[in-house]
Amino acid sequence: MEIVYKYNEPVKTEDVIQVFRNSGITRPIGQKERIQKMLDHANLILTAWDHNRLVGIARALTDFSYCCYLSDLAVDQDYQKSGIGKELIERIREIIGEEVALILLSAPSAMDYYPKVGFDKVDNGFIIRRKR
Repeated sequence: MEIVYKYNEPVKTEDVIQVFRNSGITRPIGQKERIQKMLDHANLILTAWDHNRLVGIARALTDFSYCCYLSDLAVDQDYQKSGIGKELIERIREIIGEEVALILLSAPSAMDYYPKVGFDKVDNGFIIRRKR
């Protein structure tokens, strides 16, 4: 299996929805327009491809100077545990540089994953939750 990684290349909304669906991540996959807005307004998108099949995506918002919020990290379940998620994170870190903090909110099911790929758990965060 040879995975090709792409940085800020156009991606079809339907392909992203399929990866979200197949990854187990909770996203509003029934709202195509909302997913499209999520893609349109991210300023850093890395994708992983197996030939013409999108198998992973990392979507982030950053100022490229101080902080970067990793809002999505999703890998198709058929490709999980093959290093794709870790590689997407490493490539984001290369792009943003060492001066930029990489921040995320984890799904409960992924809390054990992130420390394995270099994240530290923090207790000094706050959230105002979305209503839908």
